[in-house]
Amino acid sequence: MACRREHWSRRRDHGLRLPSPGLPADAKTVVVATAQSLREQVASACRILALEGYTDLTLGHVSGRDGSTVYIKRKGVALDETESEDVISFELDDEHALGSPEMHLEAVLHTEVYRARPDVGAVVHGHPPYATALAATAARLELLTHDAVLFVDGLSVFDETAELITEPAQGHAVARALGDRPAILLRNHGVLAVGKDVAWAVLAACTLERAARLQAIAATLGELRPIDEEVARRMFPAKYHDRLVREYWQAWLRKLGRSGDDVSPAS
Repeated sequence: MACRREHWSRRRDHGLRLPSPGLPADAKTVVVATAQSLREQVASACRILALEGYTDLTLGHVSGRDGSTVYIKRKGVALDETESEDVISFELDDEHALGSPEMHLEAVLHTEVYRARPDVGAVVHGHPPYATALAATAARLELLTHDAVLFVDGLSVFDETAELITEPAQGHAVARALGDRPAILLRNHGVLAVGKDVAWAVLAACTLERAARLQAIAATLGELRPIDEEVARRMFPAKYHDRLVREYWQAWLRKLGRSGDDVSPAS
């Protein structure tokens, strides 16, 4: 089956559907939207990530899934210029989809994570400067700030290769190294972040870059003083739950609005 695209127009109304407010933070059920809404969310996520430091020419990609259908940014467009018409869809079990000329070479990062993690509803891959720099060192992400608390269970590192991840076996190895964590560093390459929906995946990606940036700054100022792990675990429920993530997502959408980057379906 060929990858599918739909055409949209630019408006000042996002028209996005957000997850049900009743879902607990530790739920394993993936929050999904309608096909059009999910396509919009993936496009908005791309532009949010660009605003938050993930710009790297036309590299980097975001996907979301609704059941077996995956929506992913196409190749050839930058994150900051991605509109809903630049989000293509395919079926996860379609063995020919990854060969589409519109598909990113590293789309196996998305498909293999989805196969390995039924709880994951969205995937982000990019090359933000501070987290990518951290991935090029032997250092680990320390529990220095509230941002780092999201990674209290540790930040995975994929250390097998620094090359592009283009083969299913490589993607499977990344998914295995990721485990049940929200993000992984790809050695000398970049990052992969996941979430039960698009908002959570964007949160993980942006929080990782901010935590890495603050750690780099702190390292220039003096001796590092990490948060005690037990304290970090107590902090986690107050810092990271569905209501706040929806609040952050809405704030990001308003930020996009102020930058003039609204995209929504044609009426």
